[in-house]
Amino acid sequence: MRFQPTDSFAPAAGMGSPHAQTIFASLARPTRAPLVRSERHELSDGDFVDLDTFDGAPGAPHVVVLHGLEGSSKAGYVAAVLRGAFERGWGGTALNFRSCSGEPNRLARSYHSGEFGDALAVTKHVRARVTGPLYAVGFSLGGNVLCRLLEETGENAPVQAAAVMSAPYDLDACCYKLDGPGPFQLLYRERFLRSLKQKAREKLRRFPKAFDGKAMEAARTIRAFDDAVTAPLHGFRDATHYYTEASSGPKLHAIRRPTLLLSSNDDPMLVAPVIPPQAADNPLLSIILTERGGHVGFVSGRVHAPRFWGDAQMLAFFDAVGAAQPK
Repeated sequence: MRFQPTDSFAPAAGMGSPHAQTIFASLARPTRAPLVRSERHELSDGDFVDLDTFDGAPGAPHVVVLHGLEGSSKAGYVAAVLRGAFERGWGGTALNFRSCSGEPNRLARSYHSGEFGDALAVTKHVRARVTGPLYAVGFSLGGNVLCRLLEETGENAPVQAAAVMSAPYDLDACCYKLDGPGPFQLLYRERFLRSLKQKAREKLRRFPKAFDGKAMEAARTIRAFDDAVTAPLHGFRDATHYYTEASSGPKLHAIRRPTLLLSSNDDPMLVAPVIPPQAADNPLLSIILTERGGHVGFVSGRVHAPRFWGDAQMLAFFDAVGAAQPK
């Protein structure tokens, strides 16, 4: 099944710029979500992740949502999927990656763009308790994590279908773009680094030999931070080794579940081609590549009454998957 959008994307008036799309969406997406219960899921290595979850009708689909870099289950784009699931009578579970729920995780390691083990443990946990189809959604970093999960599990993937938005399929190229010149690149970079460094300082207080604190403080780019912190914490030689091992782009052919890949050509955090061309060779991948939309943006309608077109298309994709399944 190759999914076709329910309608074409047209940016809201005055919102044609990729930066306007990206920034407005991050600030204006409603964060109102259905009533959820908080659950702590204990992991096999002694650490934990926190979940926000609610149940749907018996036999109804359930959606697991993975957030982006330094996001959380409270992000507006996560809330949008949870609201859509609730309105359909489905269940939903939002995963907070390690250290992203507001409480530091227990171990020195945390999460990164290619670490799918925690997401796999959570999807298996949810799969064991729900009776209907299980779907998964990933945004940005969470999209790459979800693709890596699907690639490595293949025919044994615990979800029936998946959708990813603005995923960095080539982490090295994404880093190159984020670390590039320009005021907006500086804005995005500094926002990420501020949060990442704050957590890294807390880590260093608890695990003084986990990485080089001076190199971390001196980092002015995402690559420098990944060299100093992410790589040594997670067993990589350096940032280049991490990006090579963690990028989902080279292995998209291994995905064996219907999966929607949604991106914009003008994504300010990704380098063209934002979706690897070879993705079209996998008949299970539905590709939506718009000319405009920014990064996790896709704001249509009007500025005073915005519609978040991408969020709606992801949910429509799951509707189509469900409709295509034999009763």
